[in-house]
Formats: sequence, structure tokens, C-alpha cells
Amino acid sequence: MATETLAEGVAHGGAAVSSCLGLNGSAIGMPQLCTDWMPNQIFWLLVALIAIYFFLSRIGLPRIGAVLAERQGTISNDIAAAEEMKLQAVAAERAYTDALAQARTDANKIVAEAKAEIQKDLDVALARADAEISAKSAESEGRIAEIRAGAMAAVSEVAKDTAQELVAALGGSRDARAVTAAVSARMKG
Repeated sequence: MATETLAEGVAHGGAAVSSCLGLNGSAIGMPQLCTDWMPNQIFWLLVALIAIYFFLSRIGLPRIGAVLAERQGTISNDIAAAEEMKLQAVAAERAYTDALAQARTDANKIVAEAKAEIQKDLDVALARADAEISAKSAESEGRIAEIRAGAMAAVSEVAKDTAQELVAALGGSRDARAVTAAVSARMKG
């Protein structure tokens, strides 16, 4: 068949024509599958693969590796920074809790001191008030005793005068000693 195509090619124009070309120069079937062109295609495939391999191994993959290493470094640094911040947050929380507990202790101490001082002032004021009340009570009792004594004397005088007048009105004699003795005996009980 190759000889017939070659003969036809020579008959048409005198040049050798590939078995993959038709009479009018158009390809018969798929040119990629033409066995006459396979060695050429394999050669250029190998050249392209070698070029891609060298490009990727010398330029592309080192750049990608550098980007991945930089990214891994950034991630590691961020994780380390996050751990450090977490430790700082735990320490800050511990310090806050300690400060809060200390503040509560100090506040309770201040409240207890204020209560003790207020109680001391209250005790002093109560003692002063009790002393004033006792003094006024004693003074009042003294006055009451004076008033009672004065009232008893006045009642005794009024009783004596009244008894003398009654005795005189009833027709008796006005004996002042007898009336005084009778009124004094009656008032004593």
C-alpha cells in the first residue's frame, strides 16, 4: 500500500507523499495516529517532557516549596504566638482572681474595722447617755423627794389646820398639840 501511495504521489506531482495524506493533500483519519509521524511526535513529546521536568524541578517546585515552607513557618509562629497569648491570658486571669480575692479580703477587713470603730463610738455614746440619764434620774429623784417632802409638809399643815377647824366646828377645844399628834400618827400609817 505504501508503494501505491508513493506511486500515486509521483504520478501527481513527482514528489513522495506520506501514506497519511490523501490525493488532494488533506489528512486521512487522525494525523496524531499516523505511523509515519510517530517518531517525530515521540521526539517532541520527550523534549517537551524534559523541558517541563527541568522547568518544574529548577523553577516551579522550589518556588512552591519556598511558599509552603514560608506558610508553614507563619503557621508555626502563629500557633506559638497563640500559645503564648493563651498563657498570658491564663496568667492575667489568675492575677485578676488573686486581685479580686485580695480586694474582697481588704474590703471585709475595712468593714470589720469600721464596725468595730462604730461599735466603740456607740459604746462610748451609750455610756455617756447612761451617765447623763443616771445623773438626771438622781437629780429628778432628789427633786421628787423634795417635792414629796414639801407636799407631805403642806398636807400635814393642811391636815392640821383642817382638823383644828373641824374640832372647833364640832365644839371641841383647839388643842394644837393633840391635833398635831393625831395627824402625825395618821400620816405615818
